[in-house]
Amino acid sequence: MERYRHYSDASRLVLPVIDVLLILGAFRLASRMLLGNWHFAGYYPFCFVIFGLLWWLLSGQFANIYRVDKLITYPEKLLYLMRTFLLHASIMLAVILMLDLDWLPLRYIFAVYSFSVTGVVGGRFFLTFCYRAYHQHITRAHSRFIIVGAGESGQELYRFLGSHDPIGNQFQGFFADEPVADSLRSFVRGGLADLRDYCLRTQVDEIYFTLPLDRHELIEELSQFADDHFLSFRIVPDFRGTVRREVNVYFYDHLPILTIRHQPLGIRTNQVLKRVFDIGFSLAVILLAFPIVLPLLALLIKLDSRGPVFFKQMRPGKRNELFPCFKLRTMSASHGQAELQATFADPRITRIGRYLRKYNLDELPQFFNVFLGHMSVVGPRPNMISQLEEYSKHIRTYQMRHAVTPGITGYAQVNGYRGETRAPQAMRKRVEYDLKYMETWTFGLDMKIIWQTVWNMIRGEKNAY
Repeated sequence: MERYRHYSDASRLVLPVIDVLLILGAFRLASRMLLGNWHFAGYYPFCFVIFGLLWWLLSGQFANIYRVDKLITYPEKLLYLMRTFLLHASIMLAVILMLDLDWLPLRYIFAVYSFSVTGVVGGRFFLTFCYRAYHQHITRAHSRFIIVGAGESGQELYRFLGSHDPIGNQFQGFFADEPVADSLRSFVRGGLADLRDYCLRTQVDEIYFTLPLDRHELIEELSQFADDHFLSFRIVPDFRGTVRREVNVYFYDHLPILTIRHQPLGIRTNQVLKRVFDIGFSLAVILLAFPIVLPLLALLIKLDSRGPVFFKQMRPGKRNELFPCFKLRTMSASHGQAELQATFADPRITRIGRYLRKYNLDELPQFFNVFLGHMSVVGPRPNMISQLEEYSKHIRTYQMRHAVTPGITGYAQVNGYRGETRAPQAMRKRVEYDLKYMETWTFGLDMKIIWQTVWNMIRGEKNAY
């Protein structure tokens, strides 16, 4: 969820212009240091246009980049800026490699990025400092506020405003009828019936309502009271208390949209980022590792038992659409039980097959599936058709794991839930981890899972049989 989408249209225009001017300065400074002059000609102006235009487009996708108010901390701002620069550099590198462009010298590019990051981050921090100093020392816009409701939403609001702007926001207390934790009792000024009298006796600027939205009469009464006494009445929706489930809020432009389940992979930008990585990673494995590894493994499989090198099985993928899942054969070709799950000391598994399974080498051909778009490098593992039919009857959330593209490795697998799932609880835990992955996906989480998978391959896994 983008927590704060309320920022001025002026900042969305002015700050990108300042960014591009700073980037222009970075190009000129790099030219002065590496080329011996302040001016650049020939191919260099075109490179600056591409560089600056890509930054303008990317920075426009991240709302918090253009926030200079006190509701975003300096570490948060630095994180947003560095994340955008990292994505910018990745896209630039990918374009250069795919199109085989005769690009600028590597030293020049490194200097431009170094100066650009320093200039943009330094400039943004300077503008933020000036903005906050102006409001603190010139306008002195303090807000004395109270919070209606001491539940989870009220406590979260109290912690947020207290940590981000303790000077500009002065907390006066909670008003709640429900029992509160001992640590909060000293902050409770009374029940809901005491709120009006307190506002009349004490200077209050804002009332934050954090109770469930089904309290229609109370909302109307407090709203009318605030209007009559020149107070700001703000509603912090407690959607969890209203619908009794976890709720996430997204913004389509300025229109808030509520969803019961967080789905970061439902965002088009994340889908593109994940797919671009899948193509690049799978292509690298196919071109660099396969010519060396696959012939050796194929020879070992052929020497160990009769039958084909590869094994193909139809498996349900995204939205239960079937696709041919490729693997190296690890069982005897004549067992005739393709839909029967492998068990410990399974007699169907060949000698070389046990090693292939232990070190996950039997799944190498699935990088072809990734390249073709059937699978992703990271995602819920695709189970057999028989498992889909069986577990869908007993686990209500099982089907939800098929809302995204399945993966070669997954969050459940690196947390120990791989291999045999005869016990119902084993599959429930696997589904639980798969759904957690879908709800908390980040590009960094994918990198962490890949690294953990590589480490597990090196040391071998006891549940891989």
